[in-house]
Amino acid sequence: LVNTPNFVACHVPAYLYLYDVTNGLKKNGTFLLNSLWTKEEVANHLPDQVKRYFAENNIKLYIINASAIAEEIGLGNRTNTILQSAFFKISNVIPYDLAVEQMKKFIVKSYGKKGEDVVRMNYAAVDRGGDVEQVEIPMEWAALQTVAETSDDAPEFIQRVVRPVNGQRGYSLPVSAFSGREDGTWEQGTATYEKRGVAMSVPLWNPENCIQCNQCAYVCPHATIRPFVLDEEEQKGAGEGVELLKAQGKQLTGMGFRIQVDVLDCLGCGNCADVCPGKKGEKALEMVPIATQYENQQNWDYMVKKVTSKAHLLDVKLNVKNSQFATPLFEFSGACSGCGETPYIKLITQLYGDRMMIANATGCSSIYGASAPATPYTKNEEGKGPSWANSLFEDNAEFGYGFVIAHTSMRNHLQELMSQGLQSEDFTDEQKALFSRWIEKKEDADASREVSAQIVATLAGMDNKIAIEILSMEKYLAKKSIWVFGGDGWAYDIGFGGLDHVLAGGQDINVLVLDTEVYSNTGGQSSKSTPIAAVAKFAAAGKRIRKKDLGMIATTYGYVYVAQVAMGANQSHYLKALKEAESYHGPSLIIAYSPCISHGLKKGMGSAQMEQKSAVECGYWHLWRYDPRLEEQGKNPFQLDSKEPDWSKFRDFLLGEVRYTQLIKSFPKQADELFDAARESAQWRYRSYKRMVEANFAGTSAEEASAEDAAGGEN
Repeated sequence: LVNTPNFVACHVPAYLYLYDVTNGLKKNGTFLLNSLWTKEEVANHLPDQVKRYFAENNIKLYIINASAIAEEIGLGNRTNTILQSAFFKISNVIPYDLAVEQMKKFIVKSYGKKGEDVVRMNYAAVDRGGDVEQVEIPMEWAALQTVAETSDDAPEFIQRVVRPVNGQRGYSLPVSAFSGREDGTWEQGTATYEKRGVAMSVPLWNPENCIQCNQCAYVCPHATIRPFVLDEEEQKGAGEGVELLKAQGKQLTGMGFRIQVDVLDCLGCGNCADVCPGKKGEKALEMVPIATQYENQQNWDYMVKKVTSKAHLLDVKLNVKNSQFATPLFEFSGACSGCGETPYIKLITQLYGDRMMIANATGCSSIYGASAPATPYTKNEEGKGPSWANSLFEDNAEFGYGFVIAHTSMRNHLQELMSQGLQSEDFTDEQKALFSRWIEKKEDADASREVSAQIVATLAGMDNKIAIEILSMEKYLAKKSIWVFGGDGWAYDIGFGGLDHVLAGGQDINVLVLDTEVYSNTGGQSSKSTPIAAVAKFAAAGKRIRKKDLGMIATTYGYVYVAQVAMGANQSHYLKALKEAESYHGPSLIIAYSPCISHGLKKGMGSAQMEQKSAVECGYWHLWRYDPRLEEQGKNPFQLDSKEPDWSKFRDFLLGEVRYTQLIKSFPKQADELFDAARESAQWRYRSYKRMVEANFAGTSAEEASAEDAAGGEN
């Protein structure tokens, strides 16, 4: 490792305050800053300790607004090529003209398969990298007095452990800092203290165009835009400058409504603005430079600290709008900007997070789910939130299955204790009635939670062996919602054997497969979920075989609830599937289409939600549910929820993603053939779904019973 560099580049301005960016930089060294500010303005934004270091060590400071250049030339937030070119311009390690020549040579080699537009934009990035400017360092900076960092109201664990680790000072921590955490447990909700401020742009809310649909919050990958409802006192405390609308709905009469953005945690993907319906063609959200919105952060702080949740006034499971009044217990993760996976997880925590247990397969969802020291899973005002653990990649389903078996075993023991209590004279009739109700309703999540609180209250202080043991097992009284999370690489491939075993076991367990159609976390390798024609690692010439239909395989058991969803295509459909899956007393499987940076969306990840809509409209992805409870009613358990596809849009959908267009560049002769095969495969799958829809399940059970009676009579 390089510990004493003579050149340091800071690609994100916010890092000036998050890290010790000058640590080890040699005297007479060079510092390059991707600056949002001009030469005249930059001094106002540099921390005093950085200014002093520059002056004391004769550091040469250069700036370039690589973020603005990248946006201008079509690269979005990709600044690396610009800043690499700037490095060669400044350092003179080789002649700059030679560096430009070699960089362009390797751009063709690296990006040539992705098309001429990508090559052209990167050429422009190299050329614009030479637009660096040197900033003079005033000698008076050497006399600046730097103030030691003062503590705030953050918990001791955040100040003592989390912030040093986040600041890349983890090696300085003594072993004693982790005393009491030898088993690896970690505090929940530490991600909320990061406040990185790394977005280029953030959404600005225009209340005049807002219809209070809450779709922006529903699709936000990082839970950084939320609706808040303020009562009269809270409205007064917010101040006159805080814009509010009259909250809609009779339950919220007299209250104010506001969409609030967390400026410092937002990653600026733009999905919120992309899905916003607005009014009369005018959106209620506009992406604006983050520098214009820093003052809005104090409004976020007020909303989360002073405004109470109004979720209890509404049925948050009723519809998409209501669901977003529930506080997300998954927030500010380290997932990519615009991530297609995290909105699915966030909604589950809003509905069931206060009683969730999660087993997470290794992969993207485990990395953004628990990258020390950041934990995005958090707690509500009652101190309840999801418990989370990761074992390995291949055994995740079995790991979660262990949760179920252990939880069931503990609750069965509770039932035994209460059954004993029913026979004991030490308990009152009222207490026995509660025992009976718990035994009757223990598999009903809401009812068991209600009666559990009553049992705890009535048994408190009793000097009775049974009562004491029941209270010692208090955390098992309310039924838990147990979930297994993972990607397609785990579910379709390496962990499929375990997943199949768990689904076949018939236990009450919920599985969410975040289907990106590649191994996303390890760099985009092909999986059995990768469709025909898609280019991925290990399928450089395009995948040649069909995508595995994991959902249909699971339906063959007949007692597994299965749903295939794409929230961007139909937000209500995912909500409905989620409620059905969680309420089903048996194994459930939800397969969620998740656009990923590996797909190379030409519109960018800010259109990830709309990409899902396009995928369903053209027939690339289908929405359906399989609910075994319907068959018990003599109905067809299979429900095809997406409309008849417009197959004429199929090719255009493929051409909107680099994972497909690469094929045209690399293997033009085979591209058309494989694109046709991809459409035919999608049509074949759709026809199989249609056949299932047309199956007749009416009266099946009665007919079978009559046949059995007739057979018995003949004997």
